[in-house]
Amino acid sequence: MTKLELVHLYADAEGESHFGTVEIDLRAVDFAPPAPPLEVSEIRDARHGILSAPPGWFGDWHPAPARQFMCLVSGTLAVSVSDGETRVLESGTIVLLEDTEGVGHATRVVSDEPAVLMFAQVA
Repeated sequence: MTKLELVHLYADAEGESHFGTVEIDLRAVDFAPPAPPLEVSEIRDARHGILSAPPGWFGDWHPAPARQFMCLVSGTLAVSVSDGETRVLESGTIVLLEDTEGVGHATRVVSDEPAVLMFAQVA
């Protein structure tokens, strides 16, 4: 079994937001026969979509609208949490957002191209 490490953005009991890491398990599955097995995570029901934010877009402090996975497809984001940490997220970064209450996070598109993200809201 393989472990995949994701960026974790969460809120503590006082509503302050923080970065951490979370691991998800991947296991070999005959996902698309007759192709060889692929490493696959647990498959979950989700509401999903794609969003785009233009260069310079700034989302001031806000909680995530739902518990969700987000994958940055293109562009670069600077994301700040209320404990003072800011991380620059590049294309290919996967984030599990669980700061659905409290202060939330602030996000800015810092690339010269739009930030395009795929999201999947999960229970």
